[in-house]
Formats: sequence, structure tokens, C-alpha cells
Amino acid sequence: MAAREAKMAAGGTTGEFHAAASSGMAGWTRLQIMVVALCTLINMLDGMDVLIISYVAPAMAKDWGVSFEMLGVVFSAGLVGMMLGSIVLAPLADGTGRRPVVLGALVVITIGAFGTGLVRELPALVVFRLLTGLGIGTLLASVAALASEYAPPGKRSIAIGWFQAGYPIGAVLTGFASIWAIPQFGWQSTLLGTAVVSAAVLPFAFFLLPESQDFLQNRQPAGALAKINALRVQLNMPQLDSLPPPRSRGALPKLGHLFSGGLWKSTLTLWLSIFLGYLVLYFVTSWIPRLATEAGLSAANSLWAGSVFNLGGIVGTTSIGWLATRRDIGWLIRCYMLVGAVLLVVFSQSMPLALVLAVAVGMGLAVQGGFSGFYSLAAQIYLTEVRSSGIGWAIGIGRGGSVIGPLLGGFLLGQQLPLWIVFLCFAIPLALSGTLAALIRGRSDLA
Repeated sequence: MAAREAKMAAGGTTGEFHAAASSGMAGWTRLQIMVVALCTLINMLDGMDVLIISYVAPAMAKDWGVSFEMLGVVFSAGLVGMMLGSIVLAPLADGTGRRPVVLGALVVITIGAFGTGLVRELPALVVFRLLTGLGIGTLLASVAALASEYAPPGKRSIAIGWFQAGYPIGAVLTGFASIWAIPQFGWQSTLLGTAVVSAAVLPFAFFLLPESQDFLQNRQPAGALAKINALRVQLNMPQLDSLPPPRSRGALPKLGHLFSGGLWKSTLTLWLSIFLGYLVLYFVTSWIPRLATEAGLSAANSLWAGSVFNLGGIVGTTSIGWLATRRDIGWLIRCYMLVGAVLLVVFSQSMPLALVLAVAVGMGLAVQGGFSGFYSLAAQIYLTEVRSSGIGWAIGIGRGGSVIGPLLGGFLLGQQLPLWIVFLCFAIPLALSGTLAALIRGRSDLA
């Protein structure tokens, strides 16, 4: 894996970065640690945003009289926004820079989160959920690309694993906070708390998040040389006297670039695999508190099921990043997803509380761990100048599955089907998602 990543990085600033790192940069610099940590913090907002709605859903449904089907609409509204942000806005980062896109998206997230907590009618809540999702979908591809690009040689998968761990960490903290806050302050005040958290992240990103060194060299905006050399000082790299001719200066990547050079098979397979993975992941994350209730848990214990599911996700996302330095990431995704498919069916059975929580931990480890591998897989496939576009389109297309998953779950649950049949309907696409991921080959395989 390390050899593959070194080969992929050849050329441009990334090639220099990895070559210099191999000779004089053992381990991590402070800048690299700070960038990956900040990207992880930003990704925690995704976990917080998705899970807060599922945690407040039982109280909201009781307060406003919301049906299963309408809860599915509420869950999916934010996911529609994420899909649109990933496809329409995230590719702007390859033409205008990662940093401005991330900062703008954080502002949108904060506005949407405050609106969600202040409204008093369901249609307005759906609109602000859509706006919040738009911001999250826009920034995730850029922060994933930054975490990947600032990683030391051979550590890209680990960096992406840490970045992806931000999602379940945010979800777990949100779950624990919700267990305490909803009874104390109400579900809408709890939503306002997430808006305060989003607003607090913004100044950290403004003052600490650097621009991508790869972007600065490939696009060469005004002052690019000085900015690159300032970053190279912090990365313990020699200064540059001049920059090479820019590549495609000012031109935005086109969708066709993701299909050229023999990439079309990998791109289409990646899209389908992520689509199916999102379908299952967001069905589980959106519905797990209510599903735990349907499986026989009390309302209070069902919130714990959601929290421990994401505790397992932390282990899963970090472990797959570590394992990916030793094994093929596609093979690992398949193993994780197949285990997750089995545990989905097991979770539908009536069990004691301790066993339900143990299975929930295993599901989180397998499903979220396997899914987090898609970011590393996508980063391997695409060159630097189209990486945000490649990841953005893959995640954007995939988020179509995240929209369908909660809606389909609401429909199936509304039909009063046996719970094991509902879970089987999602275990099958999860197994297929992992199988397809194992067929995808990175750029080094296509050369």
C-alpha cells in the first residue's frame, strides 16, 4: 500500500512532497497533525448533523404528530442537500481552492443549523435541513482531499481513517449530549446546541486551515510561490525558487476527466458501490433509535443503541485506516461490509439489552469502518487536480442512496413488515457494495 501511494503521488508538488518526506521527514510534522486533526473536527459536524435528527425524532414525532413516512422526509432532506453540495458545489474547490470552499460551507452549515432549531413548522424545518446538508456535502470532499494530501508518505490511509473517525466521534458525543439535553431542555433547544457547535468550529478553520499545496502549484493563484514556501518551511522541505508552468489555470475540472485514461470502469463501479453503502449506512444511522425500540428496547435504552453503534464506528474507521497500510483497501471494504450484512440481520432478532448493544457496536464497526474506506479508495483513483471533483462526484452520486435509505426504511416500517425482512432488504445491498469495492482498481493498476 505504501508503495502504491508513493507511485500515485509521483509528479507535481505531491511527488516532491513524498520524495522529500522519504528522505528527511520521518513521521509527522506539526502542520500535518494540525491539518488532519482539523479535518477530523470538521467531519465531526457530519456525524453531529445526521445523528441529532435521529435522536430528536422520537420527541419531535410525539410533539408534532409526525408519521413514519414524514420522518423519512425529514431525515432525507438534509441528505438531499448533501448530495447537491457534493455534486454541484464541491468541484469548485478544484478551481478556486479547498480553503475558501470549506469556509463558505461552514457558514452555510451554521445558518442552516440555527434555522432548524428556531422554526416551529415542519416545512420550514425541512428547508433548513436541506440548507445544512448543502453545506456539509460541499465541504466533505475538500477536507478529505486535504487530509489525504497533507499525510506523510505511506500514511494516507491512516490520515483518511482518522478523518473518517470524526463522523462517529461527532455522532457519539451528540448521542451522549442528547440523552441528557432532550429531557432537560427539549428537542429544539438541543438542535440549537448543534448550531452553536458549528459556529464555534468556524474561527478554528479560518485561522488554522491552510490551502492545499498541490492546488497552489497546479493552479498558481496570486502569491502562490510565497504561500507554498511558507508551507514548505512548516513541512521541513527546501524552498522553491520558482514554479513550473501551471496546469489548466483557472479551468474547472470536467466530469469527463473522471472517465478518461481508463478510469471509466473504476469510476462507475465506485459510484455504484458508494451508492449502495450510503443506502444502508443512512438507513441505520437515521433509524437506529427507533429500530431499537421496535426490537423491544425502551425509549431511553434505544438512544444508547445509537451511541454505541457510533462507538463501534470509531473503532471501525480507525482500524481500517491502519489495516489499509498492509492490505488492499478494496479487499478490506468487502470484509467489513460482509460482516456488517450478517450483523444487520442478527440485530433484527429479539435479544437481551446487553446483546442488542453488543451487536450495535459490531454493526457500527463493520458498516462505518467499511464505508470510511471509500475515501481512501477514491483518493487512490484520481489525480490531484481532479481529486476534489472525483471524491465530490462519488460522494454526491452515493448520497442518492443516503436519500433513498431513510425513505425506504420509513416505507417498509410503515408496512408493518417483520423486522428481519426490513433488515434483510438492506443487508443484501451492503454485501453487494463491499463486493463491488473489491473490484475497483486504483490509478497505479491502470497504468
